[in-house]
Amino acid sequence: MSAVSNTIFNNYLTAYGAPKISKYDTHKKSELRSTYNSIVKANKDAPWYLPVNDQEAKIGAIGLKESARSLRSSLAEVGGLEEDGAFNKKHAASTNSDTVSVDYIGDNNTDSVPSFDIEVKQLASPQENTGRFLSDIPVSLPEDNYSFDVGIGDMNYEFQFHISDGESNRNIQQRLVRLVNNAGIGLSASIEERGNQAAIKIVSDSNGITLGKNTIFSISDDRTSKASGSVDYFGLGNVSSYPTNALFTLNGEDRHASSNHFTIGKMYEVTLNSTSPEGKPTTISVKADIDSVEENVGQLIGSFNEFLKAVNSYSGQGIKTRVLDNELSGITGAYKDALGKLGINIEEGGSLSIDSDKLRSVAGESNDIGKTFSTLKDFSNSMMKKSAQVSLDPMQYVNRKIVAYKNPGHNFSSPYTSSIYSGMMFNFSC
Repeated sequence: MSAVSNTIFNNYLTAYGAPKISKYDTHKKSELRSTYNSIVKANKDAPWYLPVNDQEAKIGAIGLKESARSLRSSLAEVGGLEEDGAFNKKHAASTNSDTVSVDYIGDNNTDSVPSFDIEVKQLASPQENTGRFLSDIPVSLPEDNYSFDVGIGDMNYEFQFHISDGESNRNIQQRLVRLVNNAGIGLSASIEERGNQAAIKIVSDSNGITLGKNTIFSISDDRTSKASGSVDYFGLGNVSSYPTNALFTLNGEDRHASSNHFTIGKMYEVTLNSTSPEGKPTTISVKADIDSVEENVGQLIGSFNEFLKAVNSYSGQGIKTRVLDNELSGITGAYKDALGKLGINIEEGGSLSIDSDKLRSVAGESNDIGKTFSTLKDFSNSMMKKSAQVSLDPMQYVNRKIVAYKNPGHNFSSPYTSSIYSGMMFNFSC
């Protein structure tokens, strides 16, 4: 049952939401308890509504919830959850982001952050299995129920399929490709063509090798439960390219990693994108304070504009976008003059824009960044509260019909009403 539930959840999430998970999506028990209490309080005196049957409205509610969650995460990343750390977040820089891209993940209060030189010798690569190239003629295997086993790490999976009399090689190959791709076990399959022939190509999603192993996955039907012979016939177990580890130098010292994505000293999150030009290492370091301030403000404004765009995208789909639009306009309007002094302007339609020259000038003249940008901190706090409200009950922005109002003071709590279509489908805090 658990496997079925996971499959349904992942399919639902792929279709209706594409959340980017961050460290701010983890929560303490006290935070979860606070969220639950907020849901109970919000629904204690709420009226009873008719169930919403509009599919677009349900999808819109989920979209609003996810957009609000993304906004909160973005605000948190620039210090929105910290009393004194707003807009003090450091940002990393790379002298060649095409070769090495980097994010700063260290303590923002650290005074001195070292820089590193990285020269990429070799990227980590996946395992590739390329099967036999077969013509599109009737399969030579007899009609039967077949199966094969796939081993990945400590996990083993069995795939079963049926071959009917007279079926073509191409038909079976395409079916096996769909079977592997739909399984979601860390493998991607495709059809590789060569003239009038085709073969099944299976590639691991992960890169690199672990100690004592030279492959990431294996395919066989030696001890499978159904008829064997399909692995050999289609060549599913033929390794055409073995996985490799990333090889690089860090400040001149040879290093290796099983992935192209790793951390250095709990300060930098590094992604290797390509090999380095001969003798030309890439330097990663933290940006100057004024550059970090500009990037933090840019992230705040960009997140707000993305949220506003997401809200308006549900217009006419059973969502009361004008209500939320007006609420957002009320927040930006309250800070219009103060934001303008920092080089942040309200455009037609409610979006925000940045005058970089003015922003850098204000930041450069400031002796106390926190005090100078206190208005942005207040604006960020207001947006945090709004995002929490939308996440808590996105159904408040759905067109619903009221059945009856509860009897004040003589009602029961209904804590899950606000999440009937959206909240319970996601494993976040609300």
